[in-house]
Amino acid sequence: MNKTDSNNPAFRLDRRGFLIASAGSVALLATGGLSRSAQAAALHVLPPLPYAENALEPVISANTIGFHYGKHHKGYVDNLNKLVAGTEYADLTLEKIITATAGRADKAAIFNNAAQIWNHTFYWNSLKPKGGGEPPAALKQKIEASFGSVDACKKELAAAAVSQFGSGWAWLVLDGDRLKVIKTANADTPLTTGMKPLLAIDVWEHAYYLDYQNRRADYVNAVLDRLLNWEFASTNAG
Repeated sequence: MNKTDSNNPAFRLDRRGFLIASAGSVALLATGGLSRSAQAAALHVLPPLPYAENALEPVISANTIGFHYGKHHKGYVDNLNKLVAGTEYADLTLEKIITATAGRADKAAIFNNAAQIWNHTFYWNSLKPKGGGEPPAALKQKIEASFGSVDACKKELAAAAVSQFGSGWAWLVLDGDRLKVIKTANADTPLTTGMKPLLAIDVWEHAYYLDYQNRRADYVNAVLDRLLNWEFASTNAG
C-alpha cells in the first residue's frame, strides 16, 4: 500500500478526490487500517487503475494503457523504490518526497520518479469512460467565473496541452479562489506551487503516440470531449 500525507492541507482535497474517483482502491492514497508507522514502512506500489485497460477505447486503446500504465507508470514506482532505499527519504510519504526534493539538482532522479508516480495516478483519475460533457453545477459556476464558459476553459486546456514543448502536463488548478490552466514540463507538478490540481492531461508522447502518432491535438481534444472526469475535478475543488 502506498503512502500519503493526510495532515498536509495542500493534499487533503486531492486525497478525497482520489478515494471517491476510484472507490477507495487507489493505493497511493488509500491507507486502510494501517498505523502511521506501518504506512511509512511500506514500499511504494503501483496503484490499481480505476477502470479496465480497455475502458477508455476508442479514445485511448488498451494497447496504449498497457504500455503507459504497465511499463512507464510501473517503471517510476520501481525506480523510486530503488532510489530511496536506505536514504533519508525511505520512510517519507510520496508527497513529502516530492516537496523535499523539488528544485534540488542532486535529488532530481528521486523527484522525477516520485512526481511521475503522483502525476500519473492523478491523470488516470482525471479520465473516465464516457466522460466529458457538462461539469457538475458547482464546478461549472466556478469555471464560468474564472474563464467565462466551459468551452473557454476547455480551449485554454487544449492550448496549454498542445503548446507544451516536449514532454509535460496540462492542468486545471485552483489558485486561491480562482481556477486557472497551467502547464508543467517533464515531471513537474502543481504540488510544489501551493496550487490545488483539479485535472491533468498527460502530453508525454507515451500517452498518445501509439494511437495518434504526432497528432497531439487530436488526442487532447478527444480526451477533453469524451474522457474528462469533471466529477473528479469537482471533488478536488471542494
